[in-house]
Amino acid sequence: MKTLIKNIKELCMVDRDLKPRIMGKEMAKMETIKNAYLIVEDDRIADFGEMGALKEQSFDKEVDATGRMVFPSFCDSHTHLVYAGSREIEYIDKIRGLSYDEIAKRGGGILNSAKRVQEASEDQLYEDAMMRLQQMIGFGTGAVEIKSGYGMTTEAEMKMLRVIRRLKEDSPLTIKATLLGAHGIPMEYRGRQEKFVDLVIDEMIPQAAAEGLADYIDVFCDEGFFTCEDTERMLEAGIKHGMRPKIHANEMACSGGIQVAVKYNALSCDHLEFTGDEEIACLLGSETMPTVLPGAAFFLNMQHAPVRKMMDAGLGVAMSSDCNPGSSPSPNMQLILSMACVNYRMLPEEAFNATTMNSAYAMGVSDKLGSIAKGKVANFYITKPISTYEYMPYAYGENKVEKVFLNGKEQ
Repeated sequence: MKTLIKNIKELCMVDRDLKPRIMGKEMAKMETIKNAYLIVEDDRIADFGEMGALKEQSFDKEVDATGRMVFPSFCDSHTHLVYAGSREIEYIDKIRGLSYDEIAKRGGGILNSAKRVQEASEDQLYEDAMMRLQQMIGFGTGAVEIKSGYGMTTEAEMKMLRVIRRLKEDSPLTIKATLLGAHGIPMEYRGRQEKFVDLVIDEMIPQAAAEGLADYIDVFCDEGFFTCEDTERMLEAGIKHGMRPKIHANEMACSGGIQVAVKYNALSCDHLEFTGDEEIACLLGSETMPTVLPGAAFFLNMQHAPVRKMMDAGLGVAMSSDCNPGSSPSPNMQLILSMACVNYRMLPEEAFNATTMNSAYAMGVSDKLGSIAKGKVANFYITKPISTYEYMPYAYGENKVEKVFLNGKEQ
């Protein structure tokens, strides 16, 4: 199947160098081609360029993109997309002034979702998650990492991971699975959380590895959750079973989680509201991608991660939705793009790099996705008629996507 997208007003995020990630000042750069074409052969990008340079040839399908722009699909490298039920009552509790910790102590938060997941059938979790994936596709997302973590028992965690495996098989999205057994501490383990850490190490990790259910391992390393020592024990066990680390870190405090992430060569460390000079220095020169989750900071009314300071120091930054029922109930990466500009004062070019190339790196797929490059998977979207690419983050309440192509096929 050979497809031509022609008369593209502007083809954005063109990548001729196949860089694995974008760092520092380079994040403010974005190559585009005006009045462009894009050729797709089967599931890959075959060629692109200016319309005037298009050679005469035959195509199985042609799409006229006059007045429209083409972007690589968003890559959402941090989500909790498999869950049962919403948590709007806790949302009201937050409005009334209760803290995240207070809600958790009352059995809310992660414990609330864990109870529901334990009670839900695998089929119900699958159907609900598939519906959310379809929403994501409509907003322009082409790849997503999905974590477990709302199980909190070995049986329920494996159930979540099996659901993710089914989603991988049935969805056109590129999906990565992460075992987040250590997302919270069950009530029965409060005061003896080292025993729960033992459970993660002795049961969850080996079983997930034996069934081939997880690409990565994650731990919530933060104040009130798991200590650096707990985290190191679980990451070491995950690494022995072939799972590369990804870490929740420094959302609540300077927890030491960033340093642990770098020590264990984590693919990403995520949240990062509390990131100082020491943490930035630690990240410099590492392979770990700092990943910021604007939706969670917005929903919880938290301080913002020092994104500008990170980039000025030479770091790359990724941004993802953190789609989950408690702190970021939105799968819309266009909204994350807007938040990057409004709340974190990123230039549109920086925001695009953060939500495509760098977020692709943060889920281990930047060799295949995240930019318009020859040989990469043909995951892209065509916008509605828009004036400039800056309009994408500017018009934050509007879905600007008209057509979506995943694996070279129109959805």
